[in-house]
Amino acid sequence: MGVIRLDHVEKKLGNFRLSDISFVLPEGYILGMVGANGSGKSTLIRLIMGLYGADAGEISVLGANPKTQEAQVKDQIGFVLPREIFAGGCTLKSNADRYGKYYTGYDPGVFKNYCGRFGLSMERPLGKLSRGEKLKFQLAFALSHAPKLLLLDEPSANFDPEFREDFFRIIREFISDGEHGVVLATHLIPDLERIADYVAMLDGGKLVFCMERTKLEDSYRIVSGEAYKLRLIPKERVIAMESYEYGARAFVKHSKHAVYDPELCVSVPTLKEIMYYHAKKEGGRHL
Repeated sequence: MGVIRLDHVEKKLGNFRLSDISFVLPEGYILGMVGANGSGKSTLIRLIMGLYGADAGEISVLGANPKTQEAQVKDQIGFVLPREIFAGGCTLKSNADRYGKYYTGYDPGVFKNYCGRFGLSMERPLGKLSRGEKLKFQLAFALSHAPKLLLLDEPSANFDPEFREDFFRIIREFISDGEHGVVLATHLIPDLERIADYVAMLDGGKLVFCMERTKLEDSYRIVSGEAYKLRLIPKERVIAMESYEYGARAFVKHSKHAVYDPELCVSVPTLKEIMYYHAKKEGGRHL
């Protein structure tokens, strides 16, 4: 079934268009979603949440349609979003009690435990918290109502190094039973290298790729050497090429049957390099 299934989804918002997005996130995995600002990550998360309706295509979340089965889907989603959606003038406890009643699985004891673990006072007004503390509150609340899916939109950049380690442990624990899923939208490539099982890249509203991280790193090579030798590589394999004063470098599609000139230097690209060259190919902004 998959935690999330998108089939040719499209959405237009003003001058921005999310075009022909298709992928599946199986149960028990973390999807890292990456792309420059304005690439469509937040729009896609809001489509999955049911905050936006798709103009075309189909979306399934935990086997349900987020628009026609809105209550069922939202009951199973926990989220951490960059914008403030809770009441800044109320305490953390009153916010949790107010919004927890909309979730069948909400447990105030679990919320209290996570607040203690995160170093948050339940009696503090939300509006008095720092940016990072507000995101910790959202995470504590999301985990307190036993969701099946976590949607996390750029949270970790605002966490201190010590809490980042706890954050990574928490989301790994969350999917450990093989029945839950996580979508982590971020521009921090090291986060994806540490924790993502699948990686999706968006650029200008288009899905550049979505695949298992290990397969992604096996799918490409960086080939360096004399420019004329690089130009002998079949054009359909070359994604991007850069020329220098004393040579050139090509980012190419790789397979186990690929053959390279022995005088060329062939290396496995890092995830950051894969993102860089795909953005270069698409004409997008670098991450």
